[in-house]
Amino acid sequence: MLQLNGTVFMPSVLTLTGIPGLESVQFWIGFPFCAMYIIALFGNFLILVIIKSDHSLHEPMYLFLAMLGVTDIALSTCILPKLLGIFWFHSPEILFDACLFQMWLIHTFQCTESGILLAMALDRYVAICDPLRHAAIFTHKFLTQIGVGVTLRAGVLIALCLILIKCRLKHYRTTVVSHSFCEHMAIVKLAAEDTQVNKIYGLFVAFIILGFDIIFITLSYIRIFVTVFKLPQKEARLKAFNTCIAHICVFLVFYLLGFFSSFTHRFGFHIPSYIHILLSNLYLLVPPFLNPIVYGVKTKQIRDRASKIFHLKDAS
Repeated sequence: MLQLNGTVFMPSVLTLTGIPGLESVQFWIGFPFCAMYIIALFGNFLILVIIKSDHSLHEPMYLFLAMLGVTDIALSTCILPKLLGIFWFHSPEILFDACLFQMWLIHTFQCTESGILLAMALDRYVAICDPLRHAAIFTHKFLTQIGVGVTLRAGVLIALCLILIKCRLKHYRTTVVSHSFCEHMAIVKLAAEDTQVNKIYGLFVAFIILGFDIIFITLSYIRIFVTVFKLPQKEARLKAFNTCIAHICVFLVFYLLGFFSSFTHRFGFHIPSYIHILLSNLYLLVPPFLNPIVYGVKTKQIRDRASKIFHLKDAS
């Protein structure tokens, strides 16, 4: 790599530090992270198997849950192998282009998950507020279009972040990334050139995707609650509300962790960097870990079929 005036021109390799300030305990931090990853893989694969094997679950709510499971598996797999490589095997180096690709995958799957959560909220909105039209609106063709649409929306918008980095940022102050994975702002901050355009576009993408999704998810659930509380029978209100509890829990976990991670990164100047990096890691690992647990506990159909699977194994 060529060095000019104390800067590095187009570095070929970057170094991920892991969690600055916690280097002495990174080895041990890897164990709970690994356990969360294993549980996330097992839980999400179990939900996928249950939904695929039971045709009565080939309904919009469960098909969206399957999409969420696939996204969660992909998202956690993008980060954890390299993370454990840093923590356990002292392998912090990563090719610059590989780092950009990891960044694209992570942010794409983050934004895809947000889009799926929006689709799940709209599904519950139509099912509760306009049930007679639900089957006509949420056809299998429409579900496919939603899945492709939220993935393309995320992939294209995040790809432009990569293009801006590759085309605009040529000189870097350092090749050491003070993070445990390749995150957009962590890479942009390495540049020795003007990064205003990159930062503005990053905020634009965050608002267009996450901001838009949060607004419409919130409006959907407000409308759902208004409709539910107007139902005359208590049993009907409880049944309708119960179908939304799991979705609300997942929604809160995903966006609250994302909010605190983003807040500490952009405005928490006096917060230690290891707090921000730990929050960033938890933001990517906790939702894939918790989602199958929440849906397994709160969704009777999933819970009953999982119990049958384990019961059959015990009987054999």
